[in-house]
Amino acid sequence: MEEKIINVLTPKISIITIVYNNVRDIEYTILSVLDQSYNNIEYIVIDGKSTDGTLEVIKKYKNRITTCISERDEGIYDAMNKGLEQATGDYVLFLNSGDALYDKDTIATVVEKGNNADIIYGDTKLIDEQHHVIGDRRHKAPSTFDWQSFRFGMNICHQAIYIKRDITSPYDLKYQLSADIDWVIRAAKKAKTTQYINTYVARYLVGGMSQKKHRQSLKERYDIFKKHYGTLNNWINHGIIAYRLFIHRIKYGKTRE
Repeated sequence: MEEKIINVLTPKISIITIVYNNVRDIEYTILSVLDQSYNNIEYIVIDGKSTDGTLEVIKKYKNRITTCISERDEGIYDAMNKGLEQATGDYVLFLNSGDALYDKDTIATVVEKGNNADIIYGDTKLIDEQHHVIGDRRHKAPSTFDWQSFRFGMNICHQAIYIKRDITSPYDLKYQLSADIDWVIRAAKKAKTTQYINTYVARYLVGGMSQKKHRQSLKERYDIFKKHYGTLNNWINHGIIAYRLFIHRIKYGKTRE
């Protein structure tokens, strides 16, 4: 009984960073984790056999990284599955190279305000390649969340959502760019409680692979939404998504994700 109470008060947070040939940004991400004021963090770095100096940067911090694996993989979600296999924490968070925790007290705040919910989430700031904040995401995190909340778009950034490890499952490797959406929805279907902590928890580097291969990403998202929400609802929902995007671009231009 005593061990369970301690676990609720100071849960172990498994943070998983995926990286391949990103020597420019990897240290920024690593330090945002290692500088946290919260102590019960398991940090896992999965490197895809980088050749640009990334691994040398990682090795600088090897004594403070719980697990580091450097080997070839079959893509980002294969690497993420390797990270999940290594994780032993109560919660898992994916924080890929170039992204960062919002500040040094982020994990402490998540634990304090998270109410031990199955899913805890917050807001995200967008950053550029110089790590300067350029604004908020177009999709605002909702005040309440369940598995149907993504039907109008992914309104919680993957780097801003903490999920209890025991309700997660491997990423579906048939999706190359949008498997994270399917992964969160499947976990949310199992979640009994969710908690929005109404504060910024992540800094997200814009311009990822899903934006570079936008057409493929959209097709995968459509297929994922169709699988979870049904064909007719998916058509209706995408009509609403398109209308909201049109209005947003009239107001702001193409400025935010």
